[in-house]
Amino acid sequence: MRDAWEYASFVVTALALPVAIFFFMLEQRKERNNEEEAAYQLLSDAYNDFLKVVLANPDLHLRTNEPLESPTREQNERTMIIYDMLISLFERAYIVAWSERMTEVEARRWNSWDDYMREWCQRENFFNALPLLLRGEDPGFQQYILRIAREERGAVIQLA
Repeated sequence: MRDAWEYASFVVTALALPVAIFFFMLEQRKERNNEEEAAYQLLSDAYNDFLKVVLANPDLHLRTNEPLESPTREQNERTMIIYDMLISLFERAYIVAWSERMTEVEARRWNSWDDYMREWCQRENFFNALPLLLRGEDPGFQQYILRIAREERGAVIQLA
């Protein structure tokens, strides 16, 4: 009987334990992927909410590449508040979703944020507001979006 228990112990140690570890690691990976997908979805929802703010302010012409002619003081203030919201969202996306080494799925997710940033950096008003908007933001994010702005507009921005 003792030999049978020792043999069973050997089988568990040699076979079942590695299999259990494998399934545990697989489950951990699935959970991590689900958490990353949830974070991406939250960011995506936040960008959609931001676009609703843009839609609610059509007089600011935020989606056009041409600056608003003769904006009022109130329009300038609303524009800067909306741009602050956007920069905050972009920085959050950068901190949560960007890394130097990304999996294919992570890179695909990040590319949508890169596209959004490029799209906004092409707009003259947003581009011109970047030095003010980037004050106090994450240094890595500052470098990233300034590089994008330079690539999209062909001009260098100097931060104060």
